[in-house]
Amino acid sequence: MRSLVTWIGLLAVLLFLAGFFDFAQRARAGAEPPPTAQAIVALTGGSQDRLETGVRLLEENKGERLLISGVNQIVTDAELYHALNIDPELGRCCIDIGRTAQDTLGNAAETTAWAREHRFTRIILVTDDYHMPRSRAELAIAMPEAEIYPYPVRTRWTDPELWRSDISAAGRLGSEYLKYLVIRGREALLDLGSDEDKNAKAA
Repeated sequence: MRSLVTWIGLLAVLLFLAGFFDFAQRARAGAEPPPTAQAIVALTGGSQDRLETGVRLLEENKGERLLISGVNQIVTDAELYHALNIDPELGRCCIDIGRTAQDTLGNAAETTAWAREHRFTRIILVTDDYHMPRSRAELAIAMPEAEIYPYPVRTRWTDPELWRSDISAAGRLGSEYLKYLVIRGREALLDLGSDEDKNAKAA
């Protein structure tokens, strides 16, 4: 019995490591040019490149409006525009600033409320590369009717030469992978509950 438990434990570790390496490899993949969508969402919380990229895509007419989600409540619009070199006229016209989100789940809720208010269903999502799988999964759960086009911003954290030699970088990626697994587990439970409801109604 103890031998069986040991083998199961080793198998679990191997599966986790294989999944982690696949996660890291996919996170490092370059961004595909996004199609023209109705809206762009840039998430705060990591590098400023996320927000600058969202503004650039808006200026390139990749979307009608931009939501910057998760802005600190003490940061004014003028301060944000100055930091990102945003033309105030463009800001008044086409940029919305969300200040309620405090984490990735909050980003998804804030984005969903904003998108449904404007009837947007085709959305370009901008965030750091290592953060994209979790962010996209959260938004897909919150807004299943939407088409989400990921546009990850390259960071140093997904550089294999870094995380394979730096324990703190590997830990950062590993933590993100664990959070991603939690979301996938929650998604599976939601799907299971939905199937059970359908079967109950059919019976």
